[in-house]
Amino acid sequence: MLCFSAVGKTVMNTKKLRTPAEVVQKTRSLLLYSNNSFNAGSQAPELNSVIKELKLILYGDDNCEPSEEACMQLTEEFFKDDTLRLLIIFLPKLNLEARKDATQVVTSLQRQPLLSRFQASRYLETNLDLVDILISGYEDPQLALHYGRMLKECLRHQIVASYLLEPSQLKKLFGYIQHPSFDIAADAADVFKDLLTRHKSTVSGFLSKNYSWFFTEFNEKLMKSTSYITRRQAVKLLGCILLERSNSHVMTRYVSSKENLVILMNLLRDTSKNIQIDAFHVFKLFVANEKKSPEIVSILVTNRSKLIRLLGAFMQTDDEVFETDKIQVVNELAVLELKE
Repeated sequence: MLCFSAVGKTVMNTKKLRTPAEVVQKTRSLLLYSNNSFNAGSQAPELNSVIKELKLILYGDDNCEPSEEACMQLTEEFFKDDTLRLLIIFLPKLNLEARKDATQVVTSLQRQPLLSRFQASRYLETNLDLVDILISGYEDPQLALHYGRMLKECLRHQIVASYLLEPSQLKKLFGYIQHPSFDIAADAADVFKDLLTRHKSTVSGFLSKNYSWFFTEFNEKLMKSTSYITRRQAVKLLGCILLERSNSHVMTRYVSSKENLVILMNLLRDTSKNIQIDAFHVFKLFVANEKKSPEIVSILVTNRSKLIRLLGAFMQTDDEVFETDKIQVVNELAVLELKE
C-alpha cells in the first residue's frame, strides 16, 4: 500500500513509486497528450490510474494517513504549471469513477495551506475563468454534481465569492436552483447558500449595493416558487441572511417593505408546517421592528385577528425559544395600534 512518509519519498511493500512532484508531472503530460491526441482513449487507463494516485496522496486510505509534507509538495506542483485547469477542462472525457476521483482531488487542493496563504486562492485570483467553467457545468447533467462540488469548495476563497456575487453570475444560479432535476437544483441551492453566508463582509457589501435587484429575484423566483423544497430552502436562507449581524442594515430595509410582509404572511399559511415555522422566524422581525412604517402597522392591524388565530393554531414544539417568541409576537400584535 502506498504511503508518503516525507517529501520526495514514497514507500510501498514491493516497489518504489513516484514522488508527489513526479505524479503531478505525469498527470500533466497525460492530460496534455490526451487532450491533443485523436487516440486519447488509449491513454485512459494510465490517466485513471494516476488520478487515483493523486487522490491517495491527498486522502490516504484505511491503512495510511496522508502526509502533510507530501500534500504540500503535490499542491505546489499542481498549481505551478496550471495542471488544475487541465484536469477541470478534461473532466468530461473521464469515465465516472475517474471523474469522482478528480473531483476529490480538486476539492482537496482548495484546502491545502502553503506558507502564509492558500495556494489555491492565489491561483484562482488569476484564473477566474475556471469559475465560469464550473458554474456552467450545471448545464450538463453528467457533470453538474462534480463541477458543483468543486465550485462549492472554491467558495472558501473570498475572491471566488466576490466574483460570483454579481448579478450576471447570480442570475445563472437562480436558474439552476429551479432546474427540473432535483439533484441539480439541490446542489445549486447548496452553493447559493454557501455563497450568501460564508464571507460575511463581502455578502453585506453586495446586498447593500444590489438590494433591490437581489430581493426582487429572490422573492419572485424562490420565495414564491411552486416547489416545496425551493420555498423551504429560500425562507430558511432568508432567515440566516437577515439575522446575521453584519446584515443588520439589510434586515431593517427588508422588514420595512409591505410586499415582503405579505409574502411572509402567505408563507405562514403554507400547507407545510416546516415552512410555516421557518416563515415565522422571519415574520417575527417585522413585528419586533421598533420603527415600523405606518403601512406595515396598518397591514398587521388589519390582519391581526387572523394572524393571532393562525399563530395560536401552530403546533406545539419542544423548542422553548420558539414557543416564547410565538407568545411575544402574539402579545405584540394584540396591543399594536395605528398612530393618528
